[in-house]
Amino acid sequence: GKVLGPKGLMPNPKLGSVTNDVKKAIIGISGGIDSALTTCIAVNALGKENVIGVAMPSVFSSNHSVSDARILASNLKINFKVIPIQDINKIFLDELSVVFDETEPGLAEENLQARIRGSILMSIANKKNALVLSTSNKTELALGYCTLYGDMCGSLAVINDLNKSQVYSLSNWINGNSNYEIIPSGTLTKPPSAELRHNQTDPFDYEVVSPLVDSIIDESIYFDKSIKSSYDPSLVSDMILMVKNSEYKRKQAAPGIRISKKAFGIGRRFPIVNRYNKCQK
Repeated sequence: GKVLGPKGLMPNPKLGSVTNDVKKAIIGISGGIDSALTTCIAVNALGKENVIGVAMPSVFSSNHSVSDARILASNLKINFKVIPIQDINKIFLDELSVVFDETEPGLAEENLQARIRGSILMSIANKKNALVLSTSNKTELALGYCTLYGDMCGSLAVINDLNKSQVYSLSNWINGNSNYEIIPSGTLTKPPSAELRHNQTDPFDYEVVSPLVDSIIDESIYFDKSIKSSYDPSLVSDMILMVKNSEYKRKQAAPGIRISKKAFGIGRRFPIVNRYNKCQK
């Protein structure tokens, strides 16, 4: 079915439920591009009355993140809630102080926020008889730039076979083929960030990294030398290592929707033990 109708996003009854005859979806809307696109697809598939968006700002969330999430929800006319996590996070950190004291704040504290959000979404899903849709894209899953039991939690990974560049392209297409701007311009133009610490932005140039990672995944152990020569050798080595080292995360990721010739899932199997290194050749 078509993604868009003459008046913008329209539900497609042929798509039915997400899975297991559950017809409602819960999405954590961060104000970022990935959650925005996931929400648009969910509304198209299920109808606006069956999608709940939840913004969960922390002390590191920018004002525009919440406002962009609110604008998206308003444009799509979905049920939208804001549940701040600052106090919840503080309680966790207070209780964890017996372990965390005398250590420098770092990855553990950052990922705790993502896992609090995952727990909130799963709790709402249980209460509403709905499924959580995870929002990680293919580039993030490939490189492990996602948090186990945090933003990776969910029953279906809607955009896990779209790389970051494709996420932007499809989002712009949705806006360009609608009678009104659905995804806020701020979401499309601001630097992508997990907002788990102050002034954080994603550590990748996605215009370079997205096609490189796709080539690594598609070519696998037969990664062609001519492809390697198109990129900085150290970048290629770093990306291959990140893809290899993140396999254990992908084994625990939600199932996704395959649209390419080489998606993550049961069709792509690599060991996660014994220092498996063949993909580095």
